[in-house]
Amino acid sequence: MPTTEEKAISKKNKDVIRLEREAVIPILKPRLIVHLANLIEQSADRAEFLKLCKRVEYTIRAWYMLQFEDLMQLYSLFDPVHGNQKLQQQNLSSDEVDILEQNFLTYLFQIMEKSNFKIATDEEIDVAQSGQYLLNLPITVDESKLDNKLLKRFFESHPHENLPDFADKYIIFRRGIGLDKTTDYFFMEKVDALIGRFWAWILRKTRLEKVLSRRSSSRKKDPKKDDEIASEVEDSGLYVERVRLENLELSFRNLLTKTTIQEPTFDRIIVVYRRASSKTKAERGIYVKHFKTIPMADMELVLPEKKNPSLTPMDWVKFLISAIVGLVAVVGSVEMPKADLWVMVAILSTVLGYCAKIYFTFQQNMATYQNLITQSMYDKQLDSGRGTLLHLCDDVIQQEVKEVIISFFILMEQGKATLEDLDQQCEELIEDEFGEHCNFDVDDAVHKLEKLGIVSRDTIGRYFCVGLKRANEIIGTTTEELVLKAKQGNA
Repeated sequence: MPTTEEKAISKKNKDVIRLEREAVIPILKPRLIVHLANLIEQSADRAEFLKLCKRVEYTIRAWYMLQFEDLMQLYSLFDPVHGNQKLQQQNLSSDEVDILEQNFLTYLFQIMEKSNFKIATDEEIDVAQSGQYLLNLPITVDESKLDNKLLKRFFESHPHENLPDFADKYIIFRRGIGLDKTTDYFFMEKVDALIGRFWAWILRKTRLEKVLSRRSSSRKKDPKKDDEIASEVEDSGLYVERVRLENLELSFRNLLTKTTIQEPTFDRIIVVYRRASSKTKAERGIYVKHFKTIPMADMELVLPEKKNPSLTPMDWVKFLISAIVGLVAVVGSVEMPKADLWVMVAILSTVLGYCAKIYFTFQQNMATYQNLITQSMYDKQLDSGRGTLLHLCDDVIQQEVKEVIISFFILMEQGKATLEDLDQQCEELIEDEFGEHCNFDVDDAVHKLEKLGIVSRDTIGRYFCVGLKRANEIIGTTTEELVLKAKQGNA
């Protein structure tokens, strides 16, 4: 995802976003294990490696089980549906509840970090929203409906860098990058773009562009204007191209042909917030909502407590200017010695037609917005509340297991390595064998290997692992293996 170092760059009429590689390993664990096992020549070593992978997963799962259990117990008190009843049964004071909800947020943010989720910053959101995709309406949050105390207290005691301006009301976590493509005729959108370009030409000719640009620039800043064109050589970032209608060459000839547009997506988004308390009831519920494959330019879809869209101030300015221009033209035609009725009709028709265009474009965008909201509810929303937390807990385990397996495999095959060499070799393995890219978290992987007792360091700081059989002996037989053995014996 875009980070503080990332840029949205325009080069050779292309709109490109530079993205930093993420630490998440985008490979399914079964595929990873089977593929690495097949790279081992000796069948006996292959069997030991598969056993080690199972024991690593069972052990890591046991490490996190108590923490996950505490997380779920705490969330049961702040579940928006049934949490209030459980809080009443506990008969806790307000201060005690405050402490418990801060403990819950502490656990939640720790799991988010372990799952490689990151808090979206203002700059990242500006880059993501610097263009339009399918959603063409300005969407804003009704902040009066959101609590501004819960998260504010948390960040006062747990400072974070680059927090967004809205961090006291809601937090957006994001992870992973994808690409969404849509192919359609986009007839009305193309007509709207052509009229918009004609309108921009009129503004330039009448020198009204400077006046309106001041009004629009105060509302939204396009980060692309301040970006420097970065060299793509020796750059570890990823580059994703945006293909949008406003940047395409449009003409009346291609109005009736299908067009494909594309937009990078947030592969996963999690939104955390609390609704504002009323005068009669203190709100304690904490909402945790999980979304998938959200186009960056349409990320307003996941915002909490959205206001109903309406005509923008810019639309009203266009209405007003159109009316003034039409009135001046009609008055000027009437004052002419030979007033032409048909000229006045043509002028009025043009003005009324443009005003109608603004109104009907808004109505069409409203219909699109309603469809996208429905889609985000049924197709894009993965889960919420307890379901999201369970998904996160499993996600942590899967990522931790994959990090350990990959780093141990490299040390087993390549021998001793420094931390930097191990990091590079793990990333190369992921790219060469699976065709995927990631910023491998080697520090965390080595820490877990040392905790398991199967990796050590020599006198000059190089890491090396024990043999496969010895590694299995060190970890030992796990509870899960004993249960499976007993189950097979009973069968």
